[in-house]
Amino acid sequence: MRQTKYITSGGLAFSEEKDMEKLRQFSLKGWHVSDFKFMGYTLEKDESTDYIYSIDYRSLKKEEEEEYFDYFSSSGWTHVTSEGDIHLFRAHPGTKPIYTDRDTTVEKYKNSSGSMKKLAIPFVFTTLLLWVGAMISSGTLQSILLGVATILSIIALPAAWTVIATYRNKWKVEGREGLVHFVRAIPFFVLFLVAILLFLVGARDPGPTIYLLISMMVGAIAFPTVIWVIMSLYHMVQGNRD
Repeated sequence: MRQTKYITSGGLAFSEEKDMEKLRQFSLKGWHVSDFKFMGYTLEKDESTDYIYSIDYRSLKKEEEEEYFDYFSSSGWTHVTSEGDIHLFRAHPGTKPIYTDRDTTVEKYKNSSGSMKKLAIPFVFTTLLLWVGAMISSGTLQSILLGVATILSIIALPAAWTVIATYRNKWKVEGREGLVHFVRAIPFFVLFLVAILLFLVGARDPGPTIYLLISMMVGAIAFPTVIWVIMSLYHMVQGNRD
């Protein structure tokens, strides 16, 4: 029976190099990645082989796929799996890297940020509209809008931070250190603004509204973490059964 296991990802926007190195270390132990999974990868047991891994971000039409994968194959990179605009390749050590200069690396992260924006912008824009609607409404409508806005915020905030991280990667390659440092400071800036907001709202309305805002911020952090833990445990159990 084929042996499989699941491992978690640190998030390609945040730790792509670490993920690729982790996949290489597993290949040395005979566990080779076969597919993307929610917040991670599926590995299959086989002979120990030293593979290096690389990610490319590109939106492809159906008729472009064969030429695209053939191009990488001719350079020594074997296509492993794809998920949307994200494509995973592997090769043997010594193979010429997919990205060899700054311009092509910048293009890679530009493609990555473009893909992420398609998901994040609608969520963020819709969430902001709902919060505005909740603030100017009252009664039952306000309660409904607050509830929906809170739920969407749990998705929108991590999505927005992922987009910011992809831009940070691009700016880092471009040598725009000022922007990179600014992005690193954003979490502290956001926490500062949230603290002020909670203080102002709490002073005026220490009731359900303040608790809702606090729940929103906690949920945006806790929800992805809980999902990550649940998925890790689930796939660990499934892997042991296999």
